[in-house]
Amino acid sequence: MAVDHVSLKVENREFLAIVGPTGCGKTTLLRLVAGVEKLDSGHIYIHGRCVDDVDPSRRGVRMVFQEHALWPHMRVFHKDMASNLSFGMRLRKQLPRSMEETADLIARRLGIARELFPRKPDQLSVGQKQVVGIGRALTIIPKILLLDEPLAHVDPQRRLALRRELKDYHNKMGSMTLYVTHNLPEAFALADRIAIMQDGKIIQVDSPSEIQNHPANEFVKDFIECFEL
Repeated sequence: MAVDHVSLKVENREFLAIVGPTGCGKTTLLRLVAGVEKLDSGHIYIHGRCVDDVDPSRRGVRMVFQEHALWPHMRVFHKDMASNLSFGMRLRKQLPRSMEETADLIARRLGIARELFPRKPDQLSVGQKQVVGIGRALTIIPKILLLDEPLAHVDPQRRLALRRELKDYHNKMGSMTLYVTHNLPEAFALADRIAIMQDGKIIQVDSPSEIQNHPANEFVKDFIECFEL
């Protein structure tokens, strides 16, 4: 689904959840911000700077994709060679000891067992891949953290723990966070504001309580009634 004349301002340090039915344009919106999709019209600004022609690697953005996008030939972590958790840190020339400390901290917080460190992605479950993808994004503090259904394949009990860690990371690191999910209760639990999309358009952007108590139209009303909030 194309994004259709969307105008959206996200405040510094804000946690914004983007929700809506399948195919409404949520993922496309994230990919445009990340720079992996190109604009047909309009502009994207990050901290006041137009980034329309800025390479994705220079936008200060980290994205966790639905499909994990791990490097298939790399291990989960290795301090002396390129690995999924160390890749961004190696590009920034961090010392091996610093990379190991960061990877250990992220692994403990996200529940990535150390015995998974030597494994490559094809030796991980879908849920494990998803958590490693989150961990890779968190090893570097970005200006904007983009999360596309990051907990979709994680079991319910672990999902709650990871939700808390993501919110805690956001609060401590101060990055702007855009979080795409189909799970409206999850959006209500995490977000400062929620943007509801339909057919490539943003229908309402408000606080969770405002959306629940004052839906903008029948679509929003029907959408939130599908969930037990």
